[in-house]
Amino acid sequence: MELLMTADMIDAGEAYRLGLVNYVVPADQLLDKCREVLNKIIANAPVAIAEIVHTVNAHYDKQSDGFKEEIARFGACFTTNDFKEGTDAFLNKRKAVFAGK
Repeated sequence: MELLMTADMIDAGEAYRLGLVNYVVPADQLLDKCREVLNKIIANAPVAIAEIVHTVNAHYDKQSDGFKEEIARFGACFTTNDFKEGTDAFLNKRKAVFAGK
């Protein structure tokens, strides 16, 4: 709250400490860090990632109820083949292979 009220400038380290950013890396390591995070994201179920993006976007849509969208989208993930694959992979202690369906 203080940051909003005072409009104080902060550096990257302080932004990290406050939880405003996830990582602070030197400029020459930025693309490598982006690729690392992207690879973690794309290892997950594509349908679930798409539903997350939709839900976040719904939060900013004045015509939408973000909470209702989140509930609906979360529930929809349970009916996918990727959900079944993820559950089976977890139970059998193996890496999931998601098909995006």
